[in-house]
Amino acid sequence: MMHWPAPAWFQRHNPTHHFLMSDKTSGFTEVNPQKARKGLNRIVHACAYSIQGLSAGWSETAFRQEAIAAAALLPAAFWLGRGWVETAMLAGSVLLVMIVELLNTGIESAIDRIGPEWHDLSKRAKDMGSAAVFLSLLLCVGVWLAAIVQILQN
Repeated sequence: MMHWPAPAWFQRHNPTHHFLMSDKTSGFTEVNPQKARKGLNRIVHACAYSIQGLSAGWSETAFRQEAIAAAALLPAAFWLGRGWVETAMLAGSVLLVMIVELLNTGIESAIDRIGPEWHDLSKRAKDMGSAAVFLSLLLCVGVWLAAIVQILQN
């Protein structure tokens, strides 16, 4: 097997990069132990990474606020929902807000890792992530208001 070094600019900015190796049977393969995992071992490691992601999200004030709201709204969804579809819509809209917040935090973290200097594209990426959170919040509020109005009318 032959190692192909990454370009110098990539090595400077990614000290923990993974090399590509030449394999005569399958061409180039990435040397990354995470990608080599199979079966239950892969699932266990994926779950551990997901828990680390949730823990990292907990360090964000907005995610904490949404998680605390979800702790109240998710049981309420099962209490207010009059069928499985309505319950799924109520609970799903709450979980969607948390999912979008985690994605927004991931975008912001990736942009911040690139550098602290201001750049128009960095601002656009962060603004679009924020807009996605805003739209998910609007959807959540709309679903909950519609369900509450429906309950009050009957």
